[in-house]
Amino acid sequence: MRARLALLVAAVSVLTLAAFLVPLALLVRTVAEDRATVRATADAQSLVSVVGTADPETIRLTVEQLAAESGRPVSVFLPDGTVLGAAAPRTPAVALAERGRSLTAESARGREVVIAVQGRPDGTGVIRTEVPRAELTAGVTRSWLVLALLGVLLVLIGLAVADRLARTLVRPISELSAVSHRLANAELDARVAPAGPAELREVAGALNHLAGRIQVLLAQERERVADLSHRLRTPLTALRLEAESLRDPKDADRVTAAVDGLERAVTGLIQQARWRSPAAGPAVADAAAIVAERVAFWSVLAEDTGRAVTLDLAPGPLPVAVPADELAAAVDALLGNVFAHTPEGTAFGVRLALDAGQVVLAVTDEGPGIPAGTVRRGASPAGSTGLGLDIARRAAQAGGGRLELGSTPDGGAEVLLTFGPPAA
Repeated sequence: MRARLALLVAAVSVLTLAAFLVPLALLVRTVAEDRATVRATADAQSLVSVVGTADPETIRLTVEQLAAESGRPVSVFLPDGTVLGAAAPRTPAVALAERGRSLTAESARGREVVIAVQGRPDGTGVIRTEVPRAELTAGVTRSWLVLALLGVLLVLIGLAVADRLARTLVRPISELSAVSHRLANAELDARVAPAGPAELREVAGALNHLAGRIQVLLAQERERVADLSHRLRTPLTALRLEAESLRDPKDADRVTAAVDGLERAVTGLIQQARWRSPAAGPAVADAAAIVAERVAFWSVLAEDTGRAVTLDLAPGPLPVAVPADELAAAVDALLGNVFAHTPEGTAFGVRLALDAGQVVLAVTDEGPGIPAGTVRRGASPAGSTGLGLDIARRAAQAGGGRLELGSTPDGGAEVLLTFGPPAA
């Protein structure tokens, strides 16, 4: 923006100066020519009285003296054809002057001044002098250089002033841009100091107000999530009491373990909603340990529903840049989809491997496959919430990876989660 403003000012300055300096330069040249012509005419007119009354010898001496003083050739044409002073041809201007007309004419070497002298007994005499081209343009080049330097100086001053003015505009805009990027990176405490023109100060105030509103709304939303999560403790307590009342110790332990896991998830959600800063970088979790733990949890339900589980885990640790609770939620979402959207007895497999520095989690099943558009948040052709795959996708993106949907050679579903290595 500064460069464009400087270019605009430079263009306007050059055009303005050209509109003034070019006519002024032409005027300087015309004034110099007229000044030289006036001096030559005055010198020639000083001979009028001598040429009109004196004898040829007196005229010759006077002409030679004037030529020596002025440095210009001076010639006098007498009516009888005699030429006194500098030898000169009888030009058309001289011929016109012999008819009684004084004039100034351009010549090959400069400017020709002829004056008709009447009153001599033998006819009309003519005084001729020639102004050289160098005398006509004396001082013009220097004046043009001065004008050119003045023009360059004015353009430079204009550019300096324009750059200073542009800086007062660009700096607040750059600060607005920097603060907007900080807000986009979840630095909600970023604010911009209003500066610059009134319009930019108004924009800065609006951006600060927007940041404040976002901070307030986010805090309210996090409190609502925390409150909602806290309300789940009551039914969780009831479930725990029901589990403890079961007669079969194995069933009681299994249900109690499930309730404990759900309570830990709710507690983690409350802590995350209230105290985790959005600007904080992602934690590092061991994917091998978490996947093994979650598969072990779901294997109990798989055994009850007659599902065969194939597990292929690379030796750990396999660190990924995702918080442990989010990674566990993503694995639960993928495995939960298998149980929710495939018939009982459908086998599934879980594979965790390290491929080219990335951790790849693959969940496959022998069910009917995944319909198109399922990954879109809130979209579920099967009538569920439509959030499971989106939770997995966001966990993969948080870890610098991606989610991919595919199918197995037998037509079943295949979900791949790729995680990048954690930052050093």
